[in-house]
Amino acid sequence: MKKYLLSIYQPDGPPPEPAVLEPIMKNLTSLADELRAAGAWVMDAGLHPPESATVLRAAGDELLVTDGPFTEGKEHLGGFMIIQAEDLDEALDWARRLARILEPLSIEIRPVV
Repeated sequence: MKKYLLSIYQPDGPPPEPAVLEPIMKNLTSLADELRAAGAWVMDAGLHPPESATVLRAAGDELLVTDGPFTEGKEHLGGFMIIQAEDLDEALDWARRLARILEPLSIEIRPVV
């Protein structure tokens, strides 16, 4: 089985109101349960806002450490899932379901080396 990273990109700003967020979280929990039952779930996690990030960059003998996200943008990585699937087509099926739950957020899928 191959592993795939499903990255969830969300706009900057406050989270949706509970009335909007609660059904989404319920559907995410159901999808994670289905992934586990299918033997496809590896892990998932939400992330703190981008301003909580610390970025390190080496340049020769120097090490630059900065607070905040790696890049400034209107979207950021808000969470991820790592799944295992026989092939990209199977991984895309799971990613499609995730994208429908999180509409209109973008989901990026990449194979894990």
